[in-house]
Amino acid sequence: MHIKLNTPLPKTLHPHDTEDVWFYTSLSLIFLLFTFKFLFQSKHCRYKNLPPTPSSLPILGHLHLLKPPVHRTFHRLSQTYGPIFSLWFGSRRVVIVSSPSAVEECFTKNDVVLANRPRLLLGKYIGYNWSTVALSPYGDHWRNLRRIGAIEIFSSQRLNMFSTIRKDEVKHLVRKLAQNSSSGDFTKVEMKSMFNELTFNIIMTMVAGKRYYGEDVDVSDKEEAKQLREIMTEAIAYGGAANPADFLPILNWTGAGGYEKKVRELGKRTDAFLQGLIDDHRGIKRNTMIDHLLSLQESQPEYYTDQIIKGIIVVLLLAGTDTSAVTLEWAMSSLLNHPHVLKKARAELDSHLGPDRVVDEPDVPKLPYLQSIVSETLRLYPAAPLLLPHLSSDYCTIGGFDVPRDTMVLINAWALHRDPALWEDPESFKPERFENGGDESHKLMSFGLGRRACPGAGLAQRVVGLTLGSLIQCFEWERVGEKEIDMKEGKGLSMPKAVPLEAMCKARPIVNKFVT
Repeated sequence: MHIKLNTPLPKTLHPHDTEDVWFYTSLSLIFLLFTFKFLFQSKHCRYKNLPPTPSSLPILGHLHLLKPPVHRTFHRLSQTYGPIFSLWFGSRRVVIVSSPSAVEECFTKNDVVLANRPRLLLGKYIGYNWSTVALSPYGDHWRNLRRIGAIEIFSSQRLNMFSTIRKDEVKHLVRKLAQNSSSGDFTKVEMKSMFNELTFNIIMTMVAGKRYYGEDVDVSDKEEAKQLREIMTEAIAYGGAANPADFLPILNWTGAGGYEKKVRELGKRTDAFLQGLIDDHRGIKRNTMIDHLLSLQESQPEYYTDQIIKGIIVVLLLAGTDTSAVTLEWAMSSLLNHPHVLKKARAELDSHLGPDRVVDEPDVPKLPYLQSIVSETLRLYPAAPLLLPHLSSDYCTIGGFDVPRDTMVLINAWALHRDPALWEDPESFKPERFENGGDESHKLMSFGLGRRACPGAGLAQRVVGLTLGSLIQCFEWERVGEKEIDMKEGKGLSMPKAVPLEAMCKARPIVNKFVT
């Protein structure tokens, strides 16, 4: 066969020809879009009663509606579309639930079906390919991790072993505040950073035997603390269930600073940091969680791999530091805006402990009003207002609506905690509502419900209860001025305060029991 090599190139298109090309190209794209929509609808035509949904945009779905704070956006939408409605995050269907009966249904009848987690990018790079207890799919691996947590980390015996650490760190906080008010007058203090340092020191001392904040901390540890704080701040900023790049992959392919690239780099830094902690503990026996997990690695190396241990540590850091610090800041802010509650709590402490004994962890369960303050803080200001997202592994129904497989389900705990059908005067800070034998406590879902509820609830409540009790017992507190503390919510996965808390503080005589 003869091939003609000098075939002339095609001539430049005439303007009319160019218009024809664009016309037919556009027509083809429109045809493809309608075909895709038809096929997509046909696939789901068996679902006759899907949750109501607002009008959506092509490609984006409803991502353009997600203005922070997202839990408030969802609450506003529920006023129009009902307590169970659906949105499209790109091509992913998401059902938002803020009905008490529907939430109960989610965690009873549908608990197994909704026990999976969506595969978001943060879990891939920070959560070791979705292998941590918080993010792994429901199954044998998750059950093993849950068992390890229940026995080796969060059991009463293990928490009691580390009670001295929590007590010592609260003492450090009290001493620091006492030094600030040594003149005997009220002194202004900034509480956000102090609470962050407290919770980081508690978790890191339990995990690795290291204090990262304080006058006696080595320079090298302070540098490590800076690295860890940067890692945790970025991880919390990237967290959540509404990152557009998780649902629109094209956003990860364009631009030098794509979301996936940032999260991948963060994952590398996180892994290097955690591996360094583990390597520092090899061959050295100390009473830390890493030491305990490494001893288990010696007997079961095939399961207690370095990756499993790093996954346990990263969950402890992400779930056990910022959330408790934020809860303490909201609690103190609420007490400063309600001086009568603060006075009543101090009277309970003084009555139970007397003038010479400082509060300790075993006292907290015997202080019902203090516990009521913690419960009321968790009700109004849950550190995870949308909990962690769930994913349906099969078709199910929620509140009579059809929920197809692979639907992401979000529980708006913030909205449920302020539902007037559940709570009398729901917007007001009233710890008294929990005083009558804790009758209202079953309505709280600050730590989640069902199989995937937070296993660290006991640790968080110990930290918050002891810290709050010590601050109330040891100091007089006042607002900086006459104006009430600003209670607006800021941006972030753990619902931080928009304006960090500043307060006036003066030591009471009992503080000398801490200082000596």
